[in-house]
Amino acid sequence: MDAELASWLDAGQHFDYLGFDIFYRVEGSGPPLLLIHGYPFNSFDWEPIWPTLTQRFTVIAPDMMGMGFSAKPFAYEYSVHDHADMHEALLNHLGIGNAHILAHDIGDSVGQELLARHEFRQHVYGALRIDSITWLNGGMFVETYTPRAAQKLMSATPLGDILSPVQNSALSRRVLEPTIREMFGPNTKPTPHMMGVFNQILDYNDGRRVLHKVGRFIKDRYTHRNRWVRAMRETEVPMRLIDGPIDPNSGAHMARRYAEVIPDADVVMLADDIGHWPQLEAPDAVLTHFLAHVDRVSG
Repeated sequence: MDAELASWLDAGQHFDYLGFDIFYRVEGSGPPLLLIHGYPFNSFDWEPIWPTLTQRFTVIAPDMMGMGFSAKPFAYEYSVHDHADMHEALLNHLGIGNAHILAHDIGDSVGQELLARHEFRQHVYGALRIDSITWLNGGMFVETYTPRAAQKLMSATPLGDILSPVQNSALSRRVLEPTIREMFGPNTKPTPHMMGVFNQILDYNDGRRVLHKVGRFIKDRYTHRNRWVRAMRETEVPMRLIDGPIDPNSGAHMARRYAEVIPDADVVMLADDIGHWPQLEAPDAVLTHFLAHVDRVSG
C-alpha cells in the first residue's frame, strides 16, 4: 500500500455501526467539523487540506459504508439515508452534538439529508445542530446532474450485477480510469501515482465488488429531491457552494441551478480549469473560501 495511504489508515480507528466496522479519523481541537467524502473513494480525499483544518477544528472524517476502509458487505441496501444514519451514529458515539459540515459529491446528498433532519426534527441518533454547510461539487439538483455513461450503466441497469464478479479485472480498470480522469480539469489530471492510490482505495477489502451498489445513490436523489431542496430553501443554516466549473457532472451548470433555486445563494466559482475534485485540484482555494465562510458565520 502507498505509504501516505497506509499512514492515513494507521491514524484512524473503527466504530461499530449495526455490526459493521466503520473507519474514521478524528484529530485537532476547536469547533467540530464533519467532512463527508464523495464517491467512489474515501476520506483520503481530504488529505491535502487536513493539516490546516485540524489546526482550527476538531475534524471528524469517516469512510462511508461500502467505500474506503469501512465494511463493504455485498448483501446490503446502500442508500443516502443509511449513510446519514451512520454519520449521526458516529457523532453520537463521539458525544458531538453540533458541527460545521464540508461535503463533496455523494457527501452533498448525505449533507442534504442531514440538513432535512435538522430542519424537520427527524434525527435517528440524536439531534445534530448544524453550524454551517459548505458544499463542493455534487448533484444537489438531480434535474441538472449529468453523471458519466459508465456510472449510469453500472448503477442504474442490471449490468453492474452482471459484471460484479469481474470488477477486479484489468479490463474493468481500463474502463473506470478514463471516467475518473474525465472528471478532473485539463491541468489537474491525476498522476499515475495518484491513480494507483485511487485503485488501492477501490481494491481495499474487495471494494470493486460493491461499487455499483453504492453508486445507486442516484435513485435517492430523485426520490428525495423535493424534501432536500425544501430544507435548503427554508433553512437558516449558513450555506456556501464552492464549485469547480469544468466538472462535467456538477460544474458551472450545477452552480447556476443552485443560484436559481436557493434564496440569496452564496456561490464561489473556482478557476476555469478546476473540475470535480476541488479539494484535490485546488486545495488552497478551497481552504481560503471555506475558512472565510466559517469565519463570517462565527462572527
